[in-house]
Amino acid sequence: MAKLILGIILFSSFLQAAKIKTIYESNCIKCHKKLPVSIDKYFYRYLLKYSSEKNVKNAMFSFLKKPEKDRTIMPEAFIKRFGIKKKSKLSDEKLNEALDIYWEKYKVFGKLK
Repeated sequence: MAKLILGIILFSSFLQAAKIKTIYESNCIKCHKKLPVSIDKYFYRYLLKYSSEKNVKNAMFSFLKKPEKDRTIMPEAFIKRFGIKKKSKLSDEKLNEALDIYWEKYKVFGKLK
């Protein structure tokens, strides 16, 4: 019985992880694949400007909810060529989940040797 319960818990955890990954892949990667700048470059620009996990996520969340030219981290030439992205249609909860995945994927803290 304990093995069955453990199996159910592990399976539901796997399903939850797959669901979260899908949020990031289907809402972030999908659009960024169309751009010549890889998605990790945005992360490093945010990290350089905002430094901490909290500040990076707050800045990205704020921009994605209300994208404006004066709030972007991209250079003027990029904006002229591709414009400002459209407002995210994700709920606050889903957007935060996607940002958490993004942070975990590209963070450098704890990865440097």
